[in-house]
Amino acid sequence: MKGTSGGVLPLTSLNHISLVCRNVERSLDFYQDVLGFIPIRRPESLKFDGAWLFNYGIGIHLLQSEDPEAMPVKCEINPKDDHISFQCECMATVERKLREMGIPCIQRTVEEGGISVDQLFFHDPDGFMIEVCNCDVLPVIPLAGGDPVWVCKRATEPPPQPLPHRISAAVRVED
Repeated sequence: MKGTSGGVLPLTSLNHISLVCRNVERSLDFYQDVLGFIPIRRPESLKFDGAWLFNYGIGIHLLQSEDPEAMPVKCEINPKDDHISFQCECMATVERKLREMGIPCIQRTVEEGGISVDQLFFHDPDGFMIEVCNCDVLPVIPLAGGDPVWVCKRATEPPPQPLPHRISAAVRVED
C-alpha cells in the first residue's frame, strides 16, 4: 500500500508473538527451561487455554490448539522456514547446551562484506523454528542509502538473574 496518505503506523516496538501449541504445558516448559522466558499473568477474561511469557523485551503468548492432532508436524530443520531469532553472547555455549539437552540443531554461517554471522536453528515442541545468532556484528544498512545503523547492541545492564524456583503455569501472582 505504498503511497497511502498519513505515512507509516506510529509503532514503538514488538510486543509479543502468539504461537498455537499442541500442548501448552509442554511448550511452557520449553520456553522456560530452554529459552529462559518467565511466565506472567494472563488476563482472566481470556476464556481459552494458554500461557503468557516474557523476557528479552518481548512476550510470547502460547495458545492451546483446538485440534492438536490436525496441526502439521515439522521434522526437517529448515532455516528458510518461519522463525524467531534471538541474540546470544557465545554461540559455542548455546550449541553445547542444546546438545546437552538433546535438542537437534543445525549450524549455518552467513558472510557479508568480511563479516561472519553464526546461526543455530532448532524447533520448539510444535516444530516452530527458533534461531540463535550473533547478528549484532552485522550492520543494518538502509536500502535508500545512508550510513549503517547498529541497532543490535548488547545491553549495558546484566541480564536478569534466574528465579530461585521454577514457576508453574498454575501459580498466579497476586498484587
